[in-house]
Amino acid sequence: MTDKLDDAFAAGLKIRRDMFGAAGAEERLAAATDLNRPFEEIVTQYCFGQTWARPGLDLKTRSLLTIAALTALTKPNQLRVHVAGALANGATREEIREVILHTAVYSGIPTGVEAFATTAEVFARIDAAAAAQ
Repeated sequence: MTDKLDDAFAAGLKIRRDMFGAAGAEERLAAATDLNRPFEEIVTQYCFGQTWARPGLDLKTRSLLTIAALTALTKPNQLRVHVAGALANGATREEIREVILHTAVYSGIPTGVEAFATTAEVFARIDAAAAAQ
């Protein structure tokens, strides 16, 4: 990689670590296979290092936009990850709720049903982990 790409990869890895912890960053890269390793590197370098790291929008806003897009596209697996990431980036549960409500009006009620069910799972998991501590 060039220095610029190396810098973007490092920035992307930091953002992934801050949002998703080691399991969503270093461990995910370490667990990559020959099949998906190039994809994981692209996600880290391009998605997080070159897009999420751009100036102009803070991470909280980017997280809320991502929740809106994933709701509209009905992508519950990615939504699970990004709801937790949004909380790590300072979004509140109320803001997440409002983004899903707003998005469902434009993308369809079934997308909202799926997004709320997925988000409730994430909140329950976080609440259970906090209660266990």
